[in-house]
Amino acid sequence: MMKKIMAASLMAVLAACTPAAQKAPEAAAPAAPEAPVVADIPAGEYKLDRTHATLLFRVNHLGFSNYTGRFEKFDATLQLDPANLAAASVTATVDPASLAVPAPPPGFMAELKGPQFLDTAKFREITFRSTKVEPTGANTARITGDFTLHGVTLPVVLDATYNGGWRGMEMDPHARIGFSAHGTVKRAAHGITYGVPAPGTTMGVSDDVEVIIEAEFTGPPMAPPAAAPTK
Repeated sequence: MMKKIMAASLMAVLAACTPAAQKAPEAAAPAAPEAPVVADIPAGEYKLDRTHATLLFRVNHLGFSNYTGRFEKFDATLQLDPANLAAASVTATVDPASLAVPAPPPGFMAELKGPQFLDTAKFREITFRSTKVEPTGANTARITGDFTLHGVTLPVVLDATYNGGWRGMEMDPHARIGFSAHGTVKRAAHGITYGVPAPGTTMGVSDDVEVIIEAEFTGPPMAPPAAAPTK
């Protein structure tokens, strides 16, 4: 009798521990795209803070490394309204003669700035002027613009990330915002074909030039506090 009671009890415990049949999970609804998030900053013109900005480029060298250089003289202006990000615009200028690379061997800088590459004596400015800004996430956007290099203007796309900003503070009363951006330029399309590897090889310097940008901008001063109502 005791064995029957214990067996019945064990069966009851097992039944209680056995999960009930579950319904197949319903397909999750597609997530809505995140709304762009911009700090509570004023609309207006923002100028590049050149002390806190870098403009780098990378090219593949012989398939062995991503050779990195920079431009030391450049400027940019941003028109921004946090309430209408799609209407934002940016213009930028670069002095190609300000090119700098690590440990250049004798004569190398003259070659890079000469007719085979940048030809800085003839083409004294590189420019970018945005034509469209498309928010792609809470803090990202795709910026399309006209890029002029070596006298040739072609469209280029930059993927940008908004890093943050403020309206201003006592030590720095002007609004400040920061961005990171990157994109790729085909140098041969701009007439800089020297050293581009033959198809199927890496013997040379890549046609693709990766552009990497880090930039802070300063904008309008913060509004003075509202005056207290008079009694």
